[in-house]
Amino acid sequence: MKARLPDGYGKGNGGMNSMIRQAQKMQEDMAELQEKLNEREYSITAGGGLIELTMTGAKELKSVKLNPDAVDKDNVEDLEDIIVAGVNAVINKVAEDYESSMEKLTGGMSMPGMPGLF
Repeated sequence: MKARLPDGYGKGNGGMNSMIRQAQKMQEDMAELQEKLNEREYSITAGGGLIELTMTGAKELKSVKLNPDAVDKDNVEDLEDIIVAGVNAVINKVAEDYESSMEKLTGGMSMPGMPGLF
């Protein structure tokens, strides 16, 4: 009994070559998108507007702006907590945008071997 291959297989290598070209194109598109995402800047405010953080898609913290009301020399711990929460929030924003953008490009298809953002 002969095994039947899906359409496009076994007819020369046209079907397989086409699939390889499509995969290579998608890989190139993903690399280009990742480069664009790395250059993008993301900003958030935390602590009810007491701080503003800006980070690139490459996870480089660009700026921290403090509202003067956030600075209380007798209560540094609150400011430290707000900064930690803000950094985590902006990292999550970067990750969500990365995942959403890659999903749009790949149609939700997983690409083994493609490095993620984190």
